[in-house]
Amino acid sequence: MRNRTTCYCACILLVLSSPVAAAPRETVTLCFEAQDVKPWRTEKGGGLNFELLKLVEQRLDVRFDFQSIPWKRCLAQLKANAVDGAFAVSYKPDRRELGEYPGGENLDTSKRMHTDTYVVLRRKGSKVEWDGKHFSNLDGAIGFQLGYSVGDVLRAQNLEVDEGSQRADELARKLIAGRLAAAAVGGSDAAGLMRGPLAPQLEQLPVPIIEKPYFLILSHALVATRPQLATRIWSTMEQARNSPDYKKLAQAEGVRH
Repeated sequence: MRNRTTCYCACILLVLSSPVAAAPRETVTLCFEAQDVKPWRTEKGGGLNFELLKLVEQRLDVRFDFQSIPWKRCLAQLKANAVDGAFAVSYKPDRRELGEYPGGENLDTSKRMHTDTYVVLRRKGSKVEWDGKHFSNLDGAIGFQLGYSVGDVLRAQNLEVDEGSQRADELARKLIAGRLAAAAVGGSDAAGLMRGPLAPQLEQLPVPIIEKPYFLILSHALVATRPQLATRIWSTMEQARNSPDYKKLAQAEGVRH
């Protein structure tokens, strides 16, 4: 009897003294555009978007699994619930079919990832102008990148548009070659072009076309099955973006966030 009791007590002690396995971190799969859009992100996982998402990971103890794929395919994957989210996505009403923005129907811009502009580039010496409302001296199409939301703004003015370029540098080369009258380019992309080898052949007009917030949007499936996680991710995004650590990084890049 004593041996049986001793064995039983030893087993209890063994169980109590064994380390408890940590619960695995929740994984959230996110896709992003397979190109560099500095300073926000690079194809290899650098830039402010990734720094912000790292802070969110740390605060929530989740793991983001990043997938770099072409933009239109990324949005299609989101719509199909093949990924849990996509970034960085500007707001368009029809994109509600693809996934969920923070705030639902009442878009909550405080939970954005960052803010950026679209600007107009023209060939050096061109007379194309943009006054904030209308273009003048256009002698051809205005180009923009495939799937980018600025296309809606241009089409609303009944302008001839060209959506045949995947990358900002492709767009700039078409402009320089005279295949476009002007190009509508993201502000950060434009800044990179104006620092690069094509800059001597380009001019950036001073008035932006539009300024937009950009978001992490989550899949319909994730929001439906894990609504608390979705809410925590967006709330933590706002907290992390306003944190001293992130503000210091953004200021070092000279950008608004």
